[in-house]
Amino acid sequence: KTETQYPSTNLQQQQQQQQQQNRKSPDSKHLNHTALSQSANLIMAEDTRQDKRASFSAISEHNTNGMARTSAVASSKTGASKKLVIKNFKDRPKLAENYTEDTWLKLRDAVGAIQNSTSIKYNLEELYQAVENLCSYKVSPTLYKQLRQVCEDHVQAQIHQFFLNIELTESLDNLSFLKRMNRCWQDHCRQTIMIRSIFLFLDRTYVLQNSLLPSIWDTGLELFRTHIVSDSAVQKRTVDGILEQIELERSGETIDRSLLRSLLGMLSDLQVYKDSFEERFLTETNRLYAAEGQRLMQERDVPEYLHHVARRLEEENDRIMSYLDQSTQKPLVSCVEKQLLGEHMTAILQKGLSILLDGNRVTELTLLYLLFSKVKGGLLTLLQFWRDYIKSFGGEIVCSPEKDKDMVQDLLDFKDKMDNVAQSCFTRNEGFINAMKEAFETFINKRPNKPAELIAKYVDSKLRAGNKEATEEELERILDKIMIIFRFIHGKDVFEAFYKKDLAKRLLVGKSASVDAEKSMLSKLKHECGAAFTSKLEGMFKDMELSKDIMIQFKQYIQNQSEPSNIELTVNILTMGYWPSYIPMEVHLPPEMVKLQEVFKLFYLGKHSGRKLQWQPTLGHAVLKGRGKKELQVSLFQTLVLLMFNEGEEFSIEEIRTATGIEEGELKRTLQSLACGKARVLNKNPRGKDVEDGDRFNFNNDFKHKLFRIKINQIQMKETVEEQVSTTERVFQDRQYQIDAAVVRIMKMRKTLSHNLLVSELYNQLKFPVKPGDLKKRIESLIDRDYMERDKETPNQYHYVA
Repeated sequence: KTETQYPSTNLQQQQQQQQQQNRKSPDSKHLNHTALSQSANLIMAEDTRQDKRASFSAISEHNTNGMARTSAVASSKTGASKKLVIKNFKDRPKLAENYTEDTWLKLRDAVGAIQNSTSIKYNLEELYQAVENLCSYKVSPTLYKQLRQVCEDHVQAQIHQFFLNIELTESLDNLSFLKRMNRCWQDHCRQTIMIRSIFLFLDRTYVLQNSLLPSIWDTGLELFRTHIVSDSAVQKRTVDGILEQIELERSGETIDRSLLRSLLGMLSDLQVYKDSFEERFLTETNRLYAAEGQRLMQERDVPEYLHHVARRLEEENDRIMSYLDQSTQKPLVSCVEKQLLGEHMTAILQKGLSILLDGNRVTELTLLYLLFSKVKGGLLTLLQFWRDYIKSFGGEIVCSPEKDKDMVQDLLDFKDKMDNVAQSCFTRNEGFINAMKEAFETFINKRPNKPAELIAKYVDSKLRAGNKEATEEELERILDKIMIIFRFIHGKDVFEAFYKKDLAKRLLVGKSASVDAEKSMLSKLKHECGAAFTSKLEGMFKDMELSKDIMIQFKQYIQNQSEPSNIELTVNILTMGYWPSYIPMEVHLPPEMVKLQEVFKLFYLGKHSGRKLQWQPTLGHAVLKGRGKKELQVSLFQTLVLLMFNEGEEFSIEEIRTATGIEEGELKRTLQSLACGKARVLNKNPRGKDVEDGDRFNFNNDFKHKLFRIKINQIQMKETVEEQVSTTERVFQDRQYQIDAAVVRIMKMRKTLSHNLLVSELYNQLKFPVKPGDLKKRIESLIDRDYMERDKETPNQYHYVA
């Protein structure tokens, strides 16, 4: 929609004539309106005089572009073609002689009134229409120049007025200066908006069509920037005041944020924000936080410092949301992170990481990870310190012999703790989890063999009968955790040897807490190490099951004998290759036992020809019935000693040894269990905790116990230092065989190989840790035994001997 008002006095008459023509020819009206609608989008819809605009096409006799007025006459006959008649517009009415000058004076007065905040004499609608009339008569360039000059004169006057009283201005504090500056800016914006609303037609036509000319609003900004803000004194005082207010807020004081928001918005609108303010602001911020970081790192502990850094970052982000420009966010946050974190990463971790981890400070560790993830190289530095901490702490657990008793439990607790930190605090970061695994594998193998041995014993303690610490579900979870520690061990054959020995005791003495738990552990080991690792362990279970079937048959066999025995014999048939090797020990059994053993031997060999039976008295146990209607559950060695007291009242240790044939060390442990434990079936003379040569023993006639069946602790079943050493030596011997087999296997395939390549290949194949010196000894041994030979010209080269 567009409108035009002409100063000509016969305007009303022209309008009436045009309306009559339009009523006669509606098509002519339509075409006329279309021809003139090219300028319809040049005026905003702010003008409320819609009724006047609607009739513009009817009152316009001529258009400035010279297009002819059109009219069309429709034929009265149905279906006949229409005849289009095109006629020229009539001449455009001329402006009055002084119209342009008089109109400009009105407009200038109105602009002056706006700038001086006084009342405007003229109607705003009238002023708007005046601008439109002038623009319609090609006065736009002159009008634009005159308006710019008036605005510039006013802004220049403002800067002089602003510093009219230099002494007064200098006496103002920074905050008062900022308020005065803000008032000046707000007034200027308000005035520019009102002036633009009057000259909107000029802005939307002439200015819009000339791309090189700034709009009225941009002109206002340009003038304010050129004559006020670009003044070095004004700009410096303004920026100084803003920086002072921000520093006050950072030190904890309350400031007028809306004032800063307005002034910083002014600098941004005037496009001087970055050069005049941001550079100085970031420099001051760097200086402030550099000093603060140095001071607080010395004064505060790490948890408190981390919370302070987090609070500072939150404050700066709040500042950006409240009054700083969004473009400042990235450099500002980077500045704070660099000065408070980046410059002190190593110091923070050296001073506080171990404290946080030792104390399990989950909140602070989470915050530490979050903050370090913001700094370049932060997570990599944290990961290195985390790995070193695990190696150091774990190394103390593993390499301290005095802590062997609690080593495995301490390792499990430590692993749980580190897992929780990795999951909860380090957001399950794959790098940290892998670093933890690597660190555990490193420190747990610093001490060869011992961790594997102690883990096997720990499993034994959990699977042994009498362990009431955990339910089946809890026991399963414990076994799963043990398997995680087990994975880190290189020498798994040591674990296998001790586990097999303990499993044998549990099965043979009937001390296994749960068959399901035993088989579950076996399944876990098989999954982890393969079927070859558990084949012997599975064979042990098969032997126990077969033994039960054999004993059912043996009982039937005994019942068919003409002289049934009053002793009930139970035998476990063990395949020698599956079970640990036991040292044969000959003892003097009572004739009844010897006779029953022979009966069983005849029975078994009658069913299985070509087999050899070797009795193991060290693993035997018995139940003895006493005269006082009590039963004693004892080992075979304890049985032999107690049966002697059916023949006499008192015996010396030498007499007992001669009669039973028990080895001296085993005999002393057996007598100690009978005479020095809680249930003292025998009396020792002289009294004491240890059994010495020359001690004498007699039956304790005053022995009393509340239980019907009394279990005497079987000290001889406990593992001795000698047994530990022998188990380790057997593992070492097995390793020698494995190394020999691997060397022969490799040489048989390669025929010729250098020493270094052979050693490298051995490291790839062997599943246990081995030293280069040990490999060299085995290679020398194989050369001596003619499995391989050295090259005559190159001693470092080996040849396989077929």
